[in-house]
Amino acid sequence: MIVLRTPGGLSLRLRPRALAVGATCALLTLVVGVLALGSGDYPMSAADVLRTLAGDGTPAEHFIVHELRLPRLVTAAAVGAALALAGAVFQSLVRNPLGSPDLLGFTQGAATGALVVVVVGGTSAMLSGAAVASGLATGALVYALAWRRGVHGYRLVLVGIGVAAILTGVNGWLLTRAPLMDAARAVLWLTGSLDGRGWTHAVPLLVALAGLGTVVLAAAGPALRLVEMGDDAASALGVPVQRLRLALLATAVLLVSLAAAAAGPVNFVALTAPHLARRLTRAPGPNLLPSAALGALLLVAADQVAQRAFPGHQLPVGVVTGVLGGGYLVWLLASERRAGRL
Repeated sequence: MIVLRTPGGLSLRLRPRALAVGATCALLTLVVGVLALGSGDYPMSAADVLRTLAGDGTPAEHFIVHELRLPRLVTAAAVGAALALAGAVFQSLVRNPLGSPDLLGFTQGAATGALVVVVVGGTSAMLSGAAVASGLATGALVYALAWRRGVHGYRLVLVGIGVAAILTGVNGWLLTRAPLMDAARAVLWLTGSLDGRGWTHAVPLLVALAGLGTVVLAAAGPALRLVEMGDDAASALGVPVQRLRLALLATAVLLVSLAAAAAGPVNFVALTAPHLARRLTRAPGPNLLPSAALGALLLVAADQVAQRAFPGHQLPVGVVTGVLGGGYLVWLLASERRAGRL
């Protein structure tokens, strides 16, 4: 571990292996991104892509890269980073490897708001706003139901799973109330799709990551490591556990809701990225930065698989993450059982 001290007395502890994992994932995301920008019905070499990004491409190349492909790529990376960062925060706060927003009802809550808009015939902008508002309302409901002289991780998980089951049923009922064409559009959104995503989807999430993500990475990492030791131990070491839990839950729910508003409820990225980051860094704690970088890489790569695996047919990216994430979850449960932890 490297400790940097500033003249003002502040200290910053850095783990070289975690930094290397984060930097490697970021570099791989850029490589996959350049290949993605050059792939499609109008193929371009990596040199042409880089030249176009620098502003020297032809008008046709500029339109294809900057207007068609780059917004989708940036949206994928931002959604992956936001989901992974939120998943790392949730898993540390509840001290449970299955503490993912996919399983605790927050993505289902965002989907409920979006489906209500579909049923009443709202616009795409209304759908995104409703997804964010509904996701935050679900977070508040889960927190309130789990409160009993404080909120503890085990109770939060149980309440979240129950709320997720209820909202899944509500979402199914809303689908039956929607007109046929709107229901088909809603099912595609519920699967998780990046098709047709533009800067209007990417910019709100980028702003949230630049603000909330930076605060979480810079200020909450050490406190989260103490919370993983248990509420009593963290409180004894001076961590305001309940205030920290409420603030971080609100931040993570907002990130998940914005990600759902941009691409629908993409499953398993929030669950798998923190696990993989922890295994790669071989370090305890939330591993926030490696998780975010790995989440961006996973979703950018999954979107390429969704677009190119079956020539002539594009899959929603949520199908790819569901298949890969489901397999990873089965492997994780099997390995935990072999280790005697289940």
